[in-house]
Order: sequence, then structure tokens, then C-alpha cells
Amino acid sequence: MASLKDISKICGVSVATVSKALNDHKDIGEETKANIRRVAKEMGYSPNLSARALKTNRTYGIGVLFADEARSGLTHDYFSSVLDSFKRTAEKSGYDITFINSCKNRPDRMSYLEHSRYRGFDGVVLACIDFGDPEVIELVQSSIPVVTIDYLFNNRIAIMSDNVAGMKELLEYIYSRGHRKIAYIHGAMSAVTSGRLSSFYRTAERLGLEIPDEYIREAAYRDTTTTYRVTNELLDLPNPPTCIIYPDDFASFGGINAIRQRGLQIPEDISVAGYDGIQAARQLEPRLTTVQQDTEQIGCLAARELISLIERPKTTIIEQVIVPGKVAEGKSVARIPTDN
Repeated sequence: MASLKDISKICGVSVATVSKALNDHKDIGEETKANIRRVAKEMGYSPNLSARALKTNRTYGIGVLFADEARSGLTHDYFSSVLDSFKRTAEKSGYDITFINSCKNRPDRMSYLEHSRYRGFDGVVLACIDFGDPEVIELVQSSIPVVTIDYLFNNRIAIMSDNVAGMKELLEYIYSRGHRKIAYIHGAMSAVTSGRLSSFYRTAERLGLEIPDEYIREAAYRDTTTTYRVTNELLDLPNPPTCIIYPDDFASFGGINAIRQRGLQIPEDISVAGYDGIQAARQLEPRLTTVQQDTEQIGCLAARELISLIERPKTTIIEQVIVPGKVAEGKSVARIPTDN
């Protein structure tokens, strides 16, 4: 393998100049940098990661802790999109991404903190995990830089989708289409669910909507089996809703199947709306009305904030960053006549 000394001989510069060029120091001219990098590439030079870690006190490795309750892993449409954006942004800054082992049945497994220290991660991003897990809390309370997605810890940076505004705008849109009997199947209780549910009730109160208790149901996120059953229960009510909001786009598929198996048409007989804006929902006919979350921005900001915390810990502000979404109107919410 070529060394810095080998490259310096070919380029006719000092070893120090080669090192500075490869590490993008500003006191080296761009033409010199380009020439040194070209020669290094042609000679098959690869930096010694161990030496780099000793010199910078960083491994340029970031851990990702991700394990949703449904065990859907990277097939989870929303979080896979967020993490893809996170990965691309981190890699542009020279960091590698490794998943932290979340399988607790593995023999001789390490805790999340032990695994992070064993791998020498410079920082960790937490997404869609049981944030009440003692191992998660242990990691968050450690000295390792941490950024969370869609969950707020004290004294930790959090990147949050604006669930309060998202639900407010979705309910206002459905109301503007003439609907006054609106049911909401919310997800399992969490910080995200709490924000959406409170926003739903607050917006309904402001709009003068009466929400019967039987219109509010629960189903786990991405749980099509439960949304299928609960949709049938809502449609069997003596005074059924004219529109049903689902926990997320994927979960809405169960409700849509229940509606169609009854021979009902969407949106002519019953309107539906989702949340997330996943790609699969855009392929439905009629196209699902939903809240489009900005997964690209959420993932990008999570990476940028974590890298800033790693590289500039004294000047990086610990804050909650709110990322707005928007209502994607679709064709699944009908306009119905109303007196008010």
C-alpha cells in the first residue's frame, strides 16, 4: 500500500503537505490539493483509520439505534426515508453509519451503551425505539453525543416533525370539505401520538366540532389488522362518521380494505385520510389525502446537528428543531354539503 512518503516523492512536496492536502487544509492551494489527491488515488492510497482516530480523537463512526415495535425494520416507510437522508448527509461529511444491535435475545449481547463504546462511535442517533427502555436512558445519559428523532429528552438535541401543526391543518382541511362527523384512529400512546391527539381535540373545539367518545379509537402504527377491525366498528355505529383519520398511511390500508369489502366507495360513501405521505399511498386510487412529512429535511438536520455536536460540542446549541409538513390533498376526502 502506498504511503504519504511515496506520494510526496511523486508530487515533489513534503509529507506534511501531502497530509494537509488529503485532510483539506485551507493553507494548501486547490491545484496542489487536486494533484496530490489524483496521485494518491492512482497509487491506491488508503488512510489508516486507526492512525486517523489517534490523531483526531474520532473514529468517524456514527451509531444508529432503530427498532420499531412492529419489527418492520428498514421496510418502515417513514423511518427508512428519514434514515436514508441521515446516511447520505453523514457520509458527505466523512462519517460511516453502523446499526447498534437491538436484538435482546442474542447470547452475550452488549447493552446499547456498551456496544456504542465498543464500536467507538463518535455519536448516536435514536429513532423509533422504546425511549423508556432503561438501556436507552443509560445511553442518553452517557457522555456520547446523541440526537433523537421524534422524541424529546432533557438536554439532548431532538429533531421533531411538527405533529401539532400537521394534525391541525389536516382536520381544518377535512372540515373545509364539509365534514362534521370525523373519527380519529390514533396510534399507540407516545410523544408523537400525544401531540397529534391534543391537536385534534383542540382544533375540533375551535371549529365547534363535537367528537363523540366512540369516534376516538386506537391502533398501533402500521397495524392494518386493528384498523380493519376498528373501521368496521366505526361504520357499524348508529351514527357513523363521514371521514376517518388513520394513525399513518400504511395503517390506513387495513381500513380501506374493510370499506371496500363492504361494497362502499371512497370517497363517495366514506372519506379517509392518513398521515406520513409515504410513496405507496401515492399509488392508491383514489390517491390518499395525508400529511406529507419532510423526511429528507428531518434526516438531514439530524445528521448535521449530530456532527456539529461531535465536532463543535462547546458551541452547538442543545435545542428542539421542529420540521413542518404539509397537507397533500389527494382525492380520498369528498366535498359534502353543509349548512355551516
